[in-house]
Amino acid sequence: MKGLERTTGLLAFVRTVEAGSFSAAARIAGTTPSAVSKNVERLERRLGVRLFLRSTRSLSLTVDGAAYYERVAPLLQALEDADEAVGDSSSPRGRLRVSLPGIFAPCLVEALTREFMVRCPDIRLEISVTDRHVDLVREGFDVALRAGEAGDAEWIARKLGSLDLVLAASPAYLARAGTPRSIDELRRAAHVRYQLGSQAYPIGFADGAQLTPEGVLDLDSGQAMRIAALNGIGIVQLLRIAVAQDLASGALVEIAPPMPLALVPVRALHAFARVPPLRVRLFTDFIAETLAPHFVKG
Repeated sequence: MKGLERTTGLLAFVRTVEAGSFSAAARIAGTTPSAVSKNVERLERRLGVRLFLRSTRSLSLTVDGAAYYERVAPLLQALEDADEAVGDSSSPRGRLRVSLPGIFAPCLVEALTREFMVRCPDIRLEISVTDRHVDLVREGFDVALRAGEAGDAEWIARKLGSLDLVLAASPAYLARAGTPRSIDELRRAAHVRYQLGSQAYPIGFADGAQLTPEGVLDLDSGQAMRIAALNGIGIVQLLRIAVAQDLASGALVEIAPPMPLALVPVRALHAFARVPPLRVRLFTDFIAETLAPHFVKG
């Protein structure tokens, strides 16, 4: 009985953290908020620590609670994955929480809702579109797609392929400012730069050289950069996949750089040890399949 109570308390705790309240956790579990609260209180008594700070309006993790969640959530997820592994592998199921960069959202969300959800109807997708580098474990993501350096050495990374970059600007901007033909002219041009955190990303060349021009506008969203370029603000460095239609229609014009630009690796990250769950593998395979026509060798 003690083992059962311990498992019940762990489930109640993790569900409450992920749902944000006892009421929401109770709805997911099909029970009452008081039952969830009592299970968490029993767990706190057994551990001898407070896991939550409670008030009439809010519920938040204590430092001990956050540390405990980081350790037990992956264990409970592993139990679910074990059930999945010995179950019917032809019908993967369960929640799949995904982080996608904004630059990929238009093509990938369209493909996911048109094809992937039809192929895997029992997988419940939760998609967060953000260019921020999420913490997979702390924020409860199963997989994150990243363009560029992975950054987080503790995650398992699968490289899907490489995409090429382009420099582009609107015809109106080029008519006003001219087309840069050299590094010096490129440096003096008006640039809309991508900024993540406090760092503006440089123009990267295939030989490893970099150019960090002054920016007339810094943005943390590739889609926002594209809009600024369409409105004639300046030159952008973006993935070709993000502006392919604009280049084809003439809304943006590609600027031939003095040297070839660097390729951008695309990786899928997860925090599962060794072999990820089937739903993660199927999702990652689908993303690789969807982006395959856009990948370039390098």
